[in-house]
Amino acid sequence: MFSIDKITEIFCIVDDFCIEFDKVKVGHVLDKNDGKKRRNRSFKLSDSEVITIMILFHAGQFRNIKHFYINYVMAHLQKEFPQTVSYNRFVELQQKAVMPMAIFLKTFCLGACTGISFIDSTPLKVCHIRREHSNKVFKGMATKGQCSIGWFFGFKLHLIINDKGEILDFMITQGNINDREPLKQKSFHERIFGKLFGDKGYISQTLFEQLFIDGIHLITKIRKNMKNCLMHIHDKILLKKRALIETVNDELKNICQIEHTRHRSFENFVTNLLSGLIAYSFFPKKPCLNIDIIERPALLAHA
Repeated sequence: MFSIDKITEIFCIVDDFCIEFDKVKVGHVLDKNDGKKRRNRSFKLSDSEVITIMILFHAGQFRNIKHFYINYVMAHLQKEFPQTVSYNRFVELQQKAVMPMAIFLKTFCLGACTGISFIDSTPLKVCHIRREHSNKVFKGMATKGQCSIGWFFGFKLHLIINDKGEILDFMITQGNINDREPLKQKSFHERIFGKLFGDKGYISQTLFEQLFIDGIHLITKIRKNMKNCLMHIHDKILLKKRALIETVNDELKNICQIEHTRHRSFENFVTNLLSGLIAYSFFPKKPCLNIDIIERPALLAHA
């Protein structure tokens, strides 16, 4: 759990963003044209407070957001959040904060590309595979997919990280989408340059040529039925370090809790995922390769 000083720092960063976001969105958000008069008064909990509480939940040891909010925030953080609301109202305010949360993640929480990047996808299960036909919350959205650990029902989170363990970009797709499809989109890899290391699921001659034109050198292992090819010793070493992104996925699931099967709406699923990714960006220590400044030019010299 973050210290009180760290909580204050996170709140100040989020609050400054929300103030600017509210100024920008005036005149650009469409209102419901149903003829009803609507009040325009402030809420007890602001968007910045809701986002901060969600970040604290993903950085702590609580496994249930309801217990965290009632037994910790309302009981021990009254000084930091003096105007707390009921839990049901807090759930409604989470959905209201989805848009500023997503923009805050995209603009302030992503790292910078260093020329050495890793890509991988991880399943986000929304229920047990045997209950896929009885799941009503994600009906028509979640799909059945297969990964290295077997079949699952839910979505896929596609991640690109740098050698410092910072998230460079992410994308959410249905569970049956091929791992190569998001990488074909320019918007997913436009912030990436240099070398990109992935597993065998990204092998594609067409994809390799497309990325090479965009300044990205895709490096993967070869399958057993493929001809052997020469690879630089530096690339072989970094390819063996691809477990770095597996460690990041593990922290996102087991510490930030971006995956669980207790969602009651798709909006809460998105809110939980976004706040978990934001919380990870505030971690003081992330998995990294500790590549020295002297070694980095040598690794990128033959890119």
